[in-house]
Amino acid sequence: MKKQFSTLLTLTLCFSGPVLSQNTERKLDKQNMREGENVEYCMTHKKMNELMLNPQFAQQYAQDQLEFNNLLLEKKGGNSPAKAVQYTIPVVFHVLHNGGPENISKEQIMTALSILNRDYAMLNPDTISIQAPFQSLRSKVDIKFALATIAPNGACFSGITRTQSTQTSNGSDGQAQVNAIIAGNDVYNGQWPGNKYLNIFICQDIGGAAGYTTNPSSFSATSMMNGVWVLSTYVGNIGTSSNFTSRTLTHEIGHWLNLSHVWGGTNNPGISCGTDNVDDTPATKGSTSCALNANTCSTDNAYWGFDQIDNVENYMDYSYCSKMFTIGQVDRMRTAIIQTSTGRANVISAANLAAVGANTAPILCTAKFSAPKQVVCQGESIQFTDESFNIATGWSWTFTGGIPATSSVQNPTVTYNTPGTYAVKLVATDGSNNSTSNIAGYITVLPSASGIPFFEGFENLTTLTSPDWTVYNGGGNAWAVTTTTGHTGTHSAKLDNFGQTSGQINELISRSIDLSSINSTTNVTMSFRYAYRKVSSSSSDMLKVLLTGDCGSSWDIRKTLTATSMSGSNTATTSWTPAQADWVTVHMTNVTSNYWNSNFRFKFQFASGGGNNMYIDDINIYAGPPSNDIVLGLSDLGTLQDVNLFPNPAENELQISFSSQTGNNKLMFVLTDLSGKVIKNIPVNAQEGSNVVFIETASLSAGTYLIRLNDSNSGRTFKFVKK
Repeated sequence: MKKQFSTLLTLTLCFSGPVLSQNTERKLDKQNMREGENVEYCMTHKKMNELMLNPQFAQQYAQDQLEFNNLLLEKKGGNSPAKAVQYTIPVVFHVLHNGGPENISKEQIMTALSILNRDYAMLNPDTISIQAPFQSLRSKVDIKFALATIAPNGACFSGITRTQSTQTSNGSDGQAQVNAIIAGNDVYNGQWPGNKYLNIFICQDIGGAAGYTTNPSSFSATSMMNGVWVLSTYVGNIGTSSNFTSRTLTHEIGHWLNLSHVWGGTNNPGISCGTDNVDDTPATKGSTSCALNANTCSTDNAYWGFDQIDNVENYMDYSYCSKMFTIGQVDRMRTAIIQTSTGRANVISAANLAAVGANTAPILCTAKFSAPKQVVCQGESIQFTDESFNIATGWSWTFTGGIPATSSVQNPTVTYNTPGTYAVKLVATDGSNNSTSNIAGYITVLPSASGIPFFEGFENLTTLTSPDWTVYNGGGNAWAVTTTTGHTGTHSAKLDNFGQTSGQINELISRSIDLSSINSTTNVTMSFRYAYRKVSSSSSDMLKVLLTGDCGSSWDIRKTLTATSMSGSNTATTSWTPAQADWVTVHMTNVTSNYWNSNFRFKFQFASGGGNNMYIDDINIYAGPPSNDIVLGLSDLGTLQDVNLFPNPAENELQISFSSQTGNNKLMFVLTDLSGKVIKNIPVNAQEGSNVVFIETASLSAGTYLIRLNDSNSGRTFKFVKK
């Protein structure tokens, strides 16, 4: 839309959005949303308005725009490189995740790159359906996007970095998200300069927006903050995204190349007929749907000679049928990319492209692989994904403990039938170069599921380790066994949460439990006891109980306890240990039929929110309705009581003492290694009262072993160490 170029005064006076602090409760701006969505499509104009409140930035930005306008006039006069020159922009995708679906796949990222290259080369097939008045104005940008393959320290990489941090959900602070990537990514911990790479930050939350960036400015030319933020569900068109959300990066990189929204650069759509400083885009207030006949402004008459319909199909509108840039928009973008002061010219320079590895034929430099999960149940199959970079044409896999044991396909599927912890090895080749990745203990196969009733009081544990428990530490302290307090006995599981950074996620995950005996007549109850205190009334910790019926491929939240529901108005301002009266029992009757199989597992997920310590004890799963008493099998209060193993560690002999409630009690003691391999079976005919069983251990190699006590109804596994 042809109007006077924006000045500092205009940008300052047109500010329309408040600056929200990190602690302000988020209120989404519905006027800034596309129809049918629950995020604001773009916040670039709001970010720019915030920056313009800084007088130093505003002054520098005005100078940058004056320089840009002069360069644009020179380009129109034929003094700049011809459009036939194709520019290449080196891109790095920084995935910031916390182990959730926001950790999108390489394949999804590659579709995003493909869509960018398609749209900027005008190879998108939907251009043929552009409305007749704009067919002659559609134009290709002739800008190519290529993955950078050399990090700032010279290391070869794939063009993708991954950082695990709770900051992925802290969308209120883009700087904190960038800082997390700088400190914790898996390639290079340092600055990725904005005048060398187009940094794209993929996050779970970016302040309620689908995407945002900033217009070119010398104020931040070299900063890593000179990049693009995008929601993980708006990247590419597969995985967590879709065709409907696939062109957000096309839109945001338009801003990065100095385009405004078609209605102007200072406000939301639907407000005013502002200026985007482009001659061939009709005046518009903007559309949030595919309103092809929209004609929201009459101020375009002077240029067009008649009242022109809006260019709703423009990438810089909010419609969901965007499919074009105009000739005038392309002129602006191709001018922005050669502006020196903003750092854009250096990004596309031949020297920089060589330095970041964006203009060379790819070679193999690193073999790499991934799996959707690394803890599996017996008999479970898992697909491995080759992530070798930057190109591989051949693969030689070795799967210890797996079927098949070897494979030459790129992304093989492997089945694990035997409990244990196993290595995975990949040798990749590009025909000239070979690279090997060999990871010991990459896959853990859980032992066969324990039956019910299941009880864990932590009395026989000093650590939370496989095969009984898996601990996920999302930062700070992790779940551990405390031997100083419990509801029943002196042990319990404790998360030392006092003083932890808010937002950290820590999980305590069970082994597999066999619920296949449950039916609609018996039903099943899961109960546990917890103890917790807030530090202050503002503590926002949260405990969730998640269940899975497929050994952890997917998890369902079945119980959520907030800080207030757990602690009420009670607080403790120093590190807290509960008294007996502080324990609360939870009965869960929503372990429904989709979990009634041998691959049931559960986990406690705790999100830190400035509160005090968290304790869990007396986890009990049993058939029937809720009971205030512990429902047990063999392990404690069933047919046997007072089970003890000693000495532990054992040298030549292990003694197991117990009290049997019945006579002629036929038992089977099963000795296995940690992989579940049976070493010996010891039948015992226990008598009523005290019993002692002696098991010879002199012939065992030093290490950790399991002893399972089975009777006709149930069983329980204990761990001991052979010196």
